[in-house]
Amino acid sequence: MIGAHTAAYPPMNTAPPGFDPARDLPRGFFEFFTPLHHQFTPRQQQLIAARKQVLSRAHRGELPDYLPPSEATRGTWRIELPTWCQDQRNQMTGPADDADLVVKMLNSGAPGVMLDLEDSMANQWDHLTLGIENILKALRGELSYFDQKRNRTVGIEPSKTVVWVRPRGLHISQAGIFSSGVTAASLFDVASVFYRIDPATLKHPLALYIPKSESAEEARWWRDLLPALAATRKLPADYIKCMALMEAHPMAYQMEEFLYELRAHCLGLNLGRWDYMASLIHFTFERPEWVLPDRNTIPYDVPFYQRVRELLVDICHKRGAFAIGGMTALFPSREDPELNARALAVLAQDKKNEATCLMDGAWTGHPDQNEIAVRQFPSPNQLQRRPALSDPHPDLRPLPRGVGTRSLQGTRAAVRTVIRYRNGVLNGRGASLLDGYMEDQATDRIYRLMIAQRLRHGAAAPVLDEAGKPIVHTRELVTKLFDAELTRILGELRSLRDPGTPETFRQARAISEEMILQGAFDPL
Repeated sequence: MIGAHTAAYPPMNTAPPGFDPARDLPRGFFEFFTPLHHQFTPRQQQLIAARKQVLSRAHRGELPDYLPPSEATRGTWRIELPTWCQDQRNQMTGPADDADLVVKMLNSGAPGVMLDLEDSMANQWDHLTLGIENILKALRGELSYFDQKRNRTVGIEPSKTVVWVRPRGLHISQAGIFSSGVTAASLFDVASVFYRIDPATLKHPLALYIPKSESAEEARWWRDLLPALAATRKLPADYIKCMALMEAHPMAYQMEEFLYELRAHCLGLNLGRWDYMASLIHFTFERPEWVLPDRNTIPYDVPFYQRVRELLVDICHKRGAFAIGGMTALFPSREDPELNARALAVLAQDKKNEATCLMDGAWTGHPDQNEIAVRQFPSPNQLQRRPALSDPHPDLRPLPRGVGTRSLQGTRAAVRTVIRYRNGVLNGRGASLLDGYMEDQATDRIYRLMIAQRLRHGAAAPVLDEAGKPIVHTRELVTKLFDAELTRILGELRSLRDPGTPETFRQARAISEEMILQGAFDPL
């Protein structure tokens, strides 16, 4: 029933009933963590409040813009990449709670592998703790899985692959660690890993991937945390290195300032384009001219992507930092030759575009993508090259005119995907391969926002039905689409490989529609 989940969904990750931090956390960790919590969680909560204010101002007409000149933009400072991190032409990514995939990624030959505790992993306590354990074993080279087909245990092969750890973002809080209140999920994740590593056994300093940042002010939170952690082990202040995802629209206007604040630690920025698209829709939500076409009809080089790509490369290379591209959503298939060929062709085209934009590498999520992705980049990096920008402050909101289609079929596809994705979450999956596309929290957010855009602006943003006639999206129409797609999914359960039961699909349908109608579009 719509409305049944308003207060409780999405639920906050909380430790299980009866949890005792002194007993259930690693010995000594609670004492290590408590002073860090008191120092950094209040600041995290302030940053969350500041984000809400920026979004509210955008919805009142004050959209994000560039900051005034400062030492960050005028100074001659540079970032020096360490010797162990000169080649990141492909950074393969996947959920840290999947040991099989983690080992396969680390054995793929990819120059970098990002083990994820955020978007591709269900934000639930058992998945979080398993993900952290897998990360620690991977960092020690001890993680393995049993290969049923080959009837043997497969472990991590020695390599020079750079291992990145993505904690949950600053927008997420963790409950249940303290008897009252919450703690910053970012802090809990990073501290949980750092506390249990032995620096002497690592091939390189601990490397993080910072997600969901929205301002240079947030970079200062990380700038203060990383040396504070290092100091507890008497390690150099710049011991912990990182990269950061540029996946929020306000952050696009503060990339150089963000790098400046984190220059002792940050080795580059990554354009997380699916989250960026979701954020762009969210900030322009009140503007009918920004009702986007169906997601999979938007080209990879649409101007609102291409301009931010070029600006990101220019800023990063100006300062000696990596510029990394995002994920190609269409995934290869070893069971469907036609889909496999199409997916790898799209991958090559997409990564070639990023290389032509002078990026230094890209993200992939499947071992079969590594060789093709790496091949598109002409050298280990392109740090010495910068794009010829005509304006150092380009318009980052060029309207998406003349691209894609807005169709009722596109709305149906969005409805179908959010139901199936949310069903995956209810069954412990943070990312699901659906109809050839890898869908995670970012793409789910895009689809929910696109449906909501069409509802919000109705006749001002025509959507065409199967006969090519405009059809106004109303709440009644959206409800009918949810009903129809749920019925269709339930009729296809035997052929679909989705986990769960008819009941979890019904829950997923109710939750997804309600999130749209209630305007629940913040990153989860």
